Amino acid sequence: MLDYTLIKRKLALSEEELQKLTPYRNMTLEQAAGDFLTQAAVERVLEKVITRGIDINRHIIGAIGTHLRAPRKNRETFLHLAELALYPREFAEKIAPSAGFRNALVHDYNNLDEATRNTKIGDVIKMYTDYAKYILDFLDQHRAADLLKAAQDRTG
Repeated sequence: MLDYTLIKRKLALSEEELQKLTPYRNMTLEQAAGDFLTQAAVERVLEKVITRGIDINRHIIGAIGTHLRAPRKNRETFLHLAELALYPREFAEKIAPSAGFRNALVHDYNNLDEATRNTKIGDVIKMYTDYAKYILDFLDQHRAADLLKAAQDRTG
């Protein structure tokens, strides 16, 4: 069963933190690396936001995607949500690599590819803002379907 409160809380925390990154939206990740404190703050916020997204994905897959093969990698969780029609496949392919970026942050990889280093912080903010909208739309639709089913069950 979907835990609407849990998902909405995680999305709200991410939205709040992403808003705090807006002063850095025109910087690339590589430019943020020019200042230790900016880099540390940006990386930590992005790590937390991406991790919450993965947690939300796993929760949704566990609740309604039981027919799917369990994702072995975090990036697959984003792709599975496209299979569940939560958002378009193109969006899934765009956001899925963020799981690899998160892994690089968590495990201190030194070999971020050039495309990742040149990603604008504003692009990541937009991507996760769009992600939140897709998830909230899904929750609204799912809750409406649950309410309809409950009403039908009561009227027999």
